[in-house]
Amino acid sequence: MPCMQFLSDWGTPDQVLLLNFGDEVLKRFRTYVQTGPLPEAGGILLGTVHQQGLLITKATKPTRADCRMQYFFQRNETGHRVIARRNYDATNGTLRYLGEWHTHPQDVPSPSPLDILEWKKLARKRVDQRPLLAVIVGRKALYVELVYRDGLRTKLTAL
Repeated sequence: MPCMQFLSDWGTPDQVLLLNFGDEVLKRFRTYVQTGPLPEAGGILLGTVHQQGLLITKATKPTRADCRMQYFFQRNETGHRVIARRNYDATNGTLRYLGEWHTHPQDVPSPSPLDILEWKKLARKRVDQRPLLAVIVGRKALYVELVYRDGLRTKLTAL
């Protein structure tokens, strides 16, 4: 059985929303899996919104301006925002910012209280009022959830 980090299809418990990570996104995740003393990495997730799901086609890589430590990652907004805006404009709004990803040095990752706090802040700021997609890349699995403007959270499971 492959590691969960290689699985592309995810869904909410009620299967109302389905999510697919494109091959390039999964490749990006694999590139930054934390083994040994490597620092955490992360970026933003870009994709398209469909009637019943999300297709994640791009994941930005860490920039030099991001703060990366073994147990901490903080994304610098400027560089990632430029990439998001460029993709949004080039596709007439089809390819859009959908969320955040970062790594944890855990086999099966789970969000820290700081992760949850930051995700809730980002979800409240969403201009399009859609939930924020939050992904943590572990060494053997992904943690995937949606965070809504009101702070509610829904964990997705691999299909």
